Amino acid sequence: MKLGIVIYSDDSETVWNAFRLGNFALQEGEKVNVFLLAKGVECEALDTDKFVVTEQMQTFADTGGEILACGMCLKIRQSEGSKMCPLSTMKDLYELIKDSDKVVTF
Repeated sequence: MKLGIVIYSDDSETVWNAFRLGNFALQEGEKVNVFLLAKGVECEALDTDKFVVTEQMQTFADTGGEILACGMCLKIRQSEGSKMCPLSTMKDLYELIKDSDKVVTF
């Protein structure tokens, strides 16, 4: 199965759990892609003592998950993305949705 995860939240616990789901699906042998949209592009700055988002993100990337970040959403926030969250487009989001068997949003 191909799982698409769209993250548009900037709530640490929510984003942490979204990546936990992605990591679990990867362990189960699924192909998983994440698209960061709106406030979701801020996810690398959401670490707290309880919810270390970047740790979950790094595990996700290290085990074959792909993370893309909305270029316009980054531009609005005067950011350029990062190695882990490269700049992408609405076309990439469309392709993720089109190619996924299931899509969930957080």
